[in-house]
Amino acid sequence: MLESKLIKKPYIATYTMVRIEVSREINAPIEKVWKIVSDMDNEPKYWHGTKSVKNLNVSGNAITREVIIAFKNSKCMETVVLNPMKSIEVKITEGPMKGSKIITLNDASGKTTVDVVWDIKLSGMMSMFTGMVKGHIEQGTKDALERISMDAEKS
Repeated sequence: MLESKLIKKPYIATYTMVRIEVSREINAPIEKVWKIVSDMDNEPKYWHGTKSVKNLNVSGNAITREVIIAFKNSKCMETVVLNPMKSIEVKITEGPMKGSKIITLNDASGKTTVDVVWDIKLSGMMSMFTGMVKGHIEQGTKDALERISMDAEKS
């Protein structure tokens, strides 16, 4: 009788690159919009995909932090660089997604144009749902910019 052996293959994480671009013009000066978007501790108020933020280290304009995201309450590690009145560069270094989120502000004659660009790789289980996750992040970004806009446009 022949013996059957089950050979287990090692799990290899697969990554799928996702790029998301969302822009919005906000009827408020850049200083007012910057005050809102650069308040990194208040991020969950605007970005509902972010459940909580814990700053681990602050050094000048750079912040290393632990973030709990809505997807299965997963933990991500991020490094954030604040470029005052210009941009916020978020580098996602650990978690179910890795990559970057860049928020850029531009003065548009008293109004502010906010551009958000995500370049992320989804790993493991998330990679099977790339289309759904991309749509969710894109809609979440539009919703966050709407909430930011509403607060910035208040008199």
